Amino acid sequence: MHSSHPMTASVPVSRHAGFIVRGWCALTRGLDSLQAPALLAARLYVASVFFASGLQSLRDWGSTLWLYENEFRVAFLPPHVAAVLGTAGEVLLPPLLALGLFGRFGALGLFVVNAVALLSYLHALQAPAILFHVIWGILLLVVALWGPGKWSVDHGWMHRRTS
Repeated sequence: MHSSHPMTASVPVSRHAGFIVRGWCALTRGLDSLQAPALLAARLYVASVFFASGLQSLRDWGSTLWLYENEFRVAFLPPHVAAVLGTAGEVLLPPLLALGLFGRFGALGLFVVNAVALLSYLHALQAPAILFHVIWGILLLVVALWGPGKWSVDHGWMHRRTS
């Protein structure tokens, strides 16, 4: 069967379809091969942001407590409890996320830390800061929904258990 379009009148439609299918399959394979490094990059980026914030909170605990008492508005938690929980989340969860060790747990935990931080300080944040929180939240949801990827401790454990 030949196409009736003047530009393809002499080329069978099936040849075009085969070219398109082969091209699509090659593109898909290429994109699939980028999943592991992309997930690793997302994990390392978000983990580094939160870990640095947690270390800063620990370095200047007096300022951290002042912020939770006077600036951050964490609903339903006393300021000291919120400070401890927020800082603990920022220090303990990023290594899990970075390594992909219980990666979904780390991603979900940091997603909660990020959401609470955003909501408790939203009144004082400028649009660019809000955008960063949104980006971090999206990256964390990607890891939580699809897992930490092939370049993770979780994947290594799953692979060893199934083989």
